[in-house]
Amino acid sequence: MAQIFHRSTNTLSRVSIFGAVFAIAALAYGLALANRSAWMTQSRVARDQPVPFSHKHHVGELGIDCRYCHTSVETSAFAGIPATQTCMNCHKQIWLDSPTLEPVRASFRTGESIEWVRVHDLPDYVYFNHSIHVSKGIGCSSCHGRVDTMNLTWQEASLQMEWCLSCHRHPEDHIRPRDQVFNMQWQPPSQQREMGLQLVKDYDIRVEQLTNCSICHR
Repeated sequence: MAQIFHRSTNTLSRVSIFGAVFAIAALAYGLALANRSAWMTQSRVARDQPVPFSHKHHVGELGIDCRYCHTSVETSAFAGIPATQTCMNCHKQIWLDSPTLEPVRASFRTGESIEWVRVHDLPDYVYFNHSIHVSKGIGCSSCHGRVDTMNLTWQEASLQMEWCLSCHRHPEDHIRPRDQVFNMQWQPPSQQREMGLQLVKDYDIRVEQLTNCSICHR
């Protein structure tokens, strides 16, 4: 019986099979990169707000402490969004007629809350507690970035599970003294790991429990 396919068909078949494997691997890698990209996670994308509040001005230039506005960050899961009264403590006296601040004045007059756009919005199946992180020596900038340099606030980190786990597996690389938690300009020392391991013991951080599913998913 005459040969139906030319001998080169075998070579083409092998090349096609190996090419398909590499193409699938490249596609999977590309999807993984896309999943981590700012396009997907919305990291480093500034959010438009009803009032263009500048952390750079209020925190970086005026030196207002995080806790003045985020009053519950040390005691509850939610850091807290400042009430309009908090804004008006200053703006009853300065920038009284600024058109930019009219939504704040309107909120104060009517008692209706300003509808701020949430920047860090975790899925409903994820539990995050600000107070426990603060008490264990995790600084604001570790998760939120240098907010004191942001005019409009953006999400610094991906907030994906692998990002959270990278800290939960090795908290010693991120922990700092408690009195530096709210210091936006704090930088890890050259002996960060040695200091971190000691602080893990001092602050009773049980690393073996930090990767338990129930820590974040309840």
